[in-house]
Amino acid sequence: MKKWTLNSWRNYPVKHIPEYPDKKELEMVLGKLKKFPPLVFAGETRHLRQQLANVVDGKAFLLQGGDCAESFAEFHPDNIRDTFKLMLQMSLVLTYSASLPVVKLGRIAGQFSKPRSSPIEVKDGKELPTYLGDNINGIEFSEKARIPDPKRLFKAYSQSASTLNLIRAFSHGGFADLKKVHTWNLGFIKKTQQDKKFKELEDKIADALAFIDACGINSDFNRRLKTVNFWTSHEALLLPFEQTMTRVDSTTGEYHDTSAHFVWIGDRTRQLDGGHVEFCRGIENPIGIKCGPTSKPDEIVKICNVINPKNEKGKIVLISRFGHDNVGKFLPKLIRAIKKEGLNIVWSCDPMHGNTIKSATGFKTRPFNNVVREVKNVFAVHQSEGSFAGGLHIEMTGQNVTECTGGAQKISDKDLSHRYHTHCDPRLNASQALELAFLISDEIKKNSQYSKNIIQAAS
Repeated sequence: MKKWTLNSWRNYPVKHIPEYPDKKELEMVLGKLKKFPPLVFAGETRHLRQQLANVVDGKAFLLQGGDCAESFAEFHPDNIRDTFKLMLQMSLVLTYSASLPVVKLGRIAGQFSKPRSSPIEVKDGKELPTYLGDNINGIEFSEKARIPDPKRLFKAYSQSASTLNLIRAFSHGGFADLKKVHTWNLGFIKKTQQDKKFKELEDKIADALAFIDACGINSDFNRRLKTVNFWTSHEALLLPFEQTMTRVDSTTGEYHDTSAHFVWIGDRTRQLDGGHVEFCRGIENPIGIKCGPTSKPDEIVKICNVINPKNEKGKIVLISRFGHDNVGKFLPKLIRAIKKEGLNIVWSCDPMHGNTIKSATGFKTRPFNNVVREVKNVFAVHQSEGSFAGGLHIEMTGQNVTECTGGAQKISDKDLSHRYHTHCDPRLNASQALELAFLISDEIKKNSQYSKNIIQAAS
């Protein structure tokens, strides 16, 4: 393989990177950003890789969730808090029900740009460039808003830094203390089926905490009871920005993309001879690889070997996104190819992107039942293939939106227009996301036990 450099990706074809009309202004912005402080640090990235290595071994579970695409308009501390709170709730359900620690990874503090299926959007006969994310252009349907503007990267950086600052405060400032579990519930979940289940779980945990407190073990003396590790992630799509945020760790000489702890390569940009794979092979961050119906098992194997030539645990997360009715057709072949090569990877399930449809009322949506079906189908395939389904990757929000149909709230096509706020793809609301956690917790527990039996038998 050719030697990797910070800008060697520029020698390869790249997809879904915008064409900026003012190249000098882009270079000026990137030059200034290069002098800005890193958003995350190399030691944090290494810690996340250690936690993901535990997932590879079936000793932990990965929960990755958050916005489809963050926006400047919805940036508010309450929204950040509610998403963080929802991740804590889901993690609590999964940890208690499945008896596994949960690695918490947010699609947050940098998940702005999105690859789009068409470069053109048409409304009322007028044709304009597609909206690509708030860090690139504006969602307003006007010629001026749709021109890629490099200065938007300043605002994206600032918003990411502010979001990270608040998340770190929540994670280590006492908000995540298990003693305060009763304060985590979101208001609009109350009086739903999920609220009752979560209340029962809260009470069980409260009883357990009371017991260990009586034994002298509490958050006053054990920080692990009142703090959590919460990591950030986004798609490594806009490579000029990712290059700018990649720095050399002074303690090791390694390159780390300091824009997030974890970045992933999308289903549309994982070409083996493409710039996105080339960029990601040179950084030490853990890397996600989206695998859809168009992915070929042998190609995914080659990409894994290019990005992780030493086959280190915790480096690669394969995120399957086939659609609920395609899991049985594609996933078994992929699992067999990965097992045959002996690759150490985390298997994660994205049940959102393969289940996107257009409703009768014209809204892009995702039926909740299909989301659940894909997760359960994925777990069933992993059990039959003797592998560990170790992760869940979902687009969700702590806001009370109506973007995905179904669930205990029985959101219908007609309800979608009530609170449809996403800037790109539909998200599960808090009630639906928590319902999903309850519905799959038993599946995780069964899959974990099955994997342990396989490992014990092999040893």
